[in-house]
Amino acid sequence: MIQFFKRFTTSSLATIGLIVVLVMVFAAIFGPFIVPFDPNAQDIMQRLKPPMWQGSEGIHLLGTDALGRDIFSRVVIGARVSILVGVSAVVISSIVGVAFGLIAGYEDKYAGRVLMMLTDIQLAIPFMVLALAVAAVVGASLWNIIAILGLTNWVQYSRVVRAECLVLREREFIQAAHMMGISTLHILTRHLLPNVLSSVIVISSLLVAKMIIFESSLSFLGLGVPPITPTWGTMIAEGRNYIGNAWWVATIPGIAIFVTVVGVNLVGDRLRDLLDPRLRQVES
Repeated sequence: MIQFFKRFTTSSLATIGLIVVLVMVFAAIFGPFIVPFDPNAQDIMQRLKPPMWQGSEGIHLLGTDALGRDIFSRVVIGARVSILVGVSAVVISSIVGVAFGLIAGYEDKYAGRVLMMLTDIQLAIPFMVLALAVAAVVGASLWNIIAILGLTNWVQYSRVVRAECLVLREREFIQAAHMMGISTLHILTRHLLPNVLSSVIVISSLLVAKMIIFESSLSFLGLGVPPITPTWGTMIAEGRNYIGNAWWVATIPGIAIFVTVVGVNLVGDRLRDLLDPRLRQVES
């Protein structure tokens, strides 16, 4: 683990990305203890105060929104929603997608073909259209958004895992396990799964960033987390009408999304370089 971390930090960009991710995780965990104001506390007398670096005489570091709520506090608390949605949705997607991919790759007959047919059908439907339709039906809530994102993004895992399993099942150790009468479940979980984990980790690290963007998009459209919960997408939606005279209301949460997504992508790219055997050979 120490050696892996040393190799990871040889890339300055990956190190910067890791620092960004750790800062966002820290904000998500300890946000309620470090914010200076209640993120939902309204003070009309302090509405649309600019950030302190613009010469504001107030005590709000990043200014306030149209209801006088502190933007810094709302951005920090909003990190909790984004990280929770991103990680939880990826966990659901990976469990479903990896399970389908393992079965479809090893049992490439009726079950495998049916599962791949389901994958192709879902790929044919634009994700945002499907997510909007489901969110409009089931309603807006944190756990509904996690379930929607998790159950509509598993296809990326299933196709990659199936492709690797189609190759692995012809290897000698898999053929030997099959000839010894070892159960299919044991082969899938003890022999195939460990050999596809590197690809799963890379996909997961990159998919977290996409989930954060998707959650922000749904919240921006009013189909995400309820407005009472501060989220970056909701903050952008609330500030778009004031972009001309109070740019910070929508811009600052947008910057938070941008920085977080870039940080996660930098970490994911480095993990891909270290865990992909072909790229590892080129690097060495």
